[in-house]
Amino acid sequence: MKSTRGLMMLLVALLAGAAAVVMASRWMQGQAQGGNSIAVAAVDVEIGGRLTPEMLQLVEWPKSSVPPGAFTDLAALNGRVVKTSFARGEPLIEGKLAPPGSKGGLSAVVSEGKRAMTVRVNDVVGVAGFALPGNFVDIMVNTQNEGGRTPAQDRAISKIVLERILVLAVAQESNRDATKPVVVNAVTLEVTPDEAEALDLARSVGTLSLVLRNQIDPKPGGTEGATKASLLNEQRAPPAPVKVAARRAKSRRAPPVVVVARSCVEVIRGTTRTRECF
Repeated sequence: MKSTRGLMMLLVALLAGAAAVVMASRWMQGQAQGGNSIAVAAVDVEIGGRLTPEMLQLVEWPKSSVPPGAFTDLAALNGRVVKTSFARGEPLIEGKLAPPGSKGGLSAVVSEGKRAMTVRVNDVVGVAGFALPGNFVDIMVNTQNEGGRTPAQDRAISKIVLERILVLAVAQESNRDATKPVVVNAVTLEVTPDEAEALDLARSVGTLSLVLRNQIDPKPGGTEGATKASLLNEQRAPPAPVKVAARRAKSRRAPPVVVVARSCVEVIRGTTRTRECF
């Protein structure tokens, strides 16, 4: 009796296990059938590159995790320009592509309303080559403050004039995935028209330096600039005191004497001659 009951329990367990396997298999098949074919990069694509059919391929992608803006037709991507780098196997989405008809190169990467401007740098100004495409920098100028009543020995000033400026390219390299420092002689920055004018003026009146900043730090510096006096922690001498006594002496001076013209006549009395004035 006991052996019969044990065999029945074993049979029920085997049937339950087989049913679970069948259900899991059907669920996986349903998931595979519910997937979509989306376009991904078949090779690594650099920023500003133009897509060709050889760079693309269709792969099965789970329907529940298809990224917004993904493409299912490779023909729609032919000739499009990418605004950012793509790794092999990464889905191509509309938000990372330049508008249709855009030409390849750096111009397709510049944001709407912005401009690309190149400035000359050296190994020191270029932050020893660590200012790479995709980094943000501040622009600092060292110049002479000719305005106001600034003493001649304190006219040298260093001031940050532009903050959080995007580096588009260093020399002719615009790859934002690079991490190795590269010493170059020119850096291309993304600026607004107003910032472009300020940058052009700054490089004509002084010496420029790039200041590398944190990628996710949006806070402005708000500095007043560094002068020789602030660098050496000097305090300007107070103005000489005005001598009050001298002022009082000047105010107590006697008023000028006014000479009034007089009329005189000569009077003759007999043999006596006199002069009378009135």
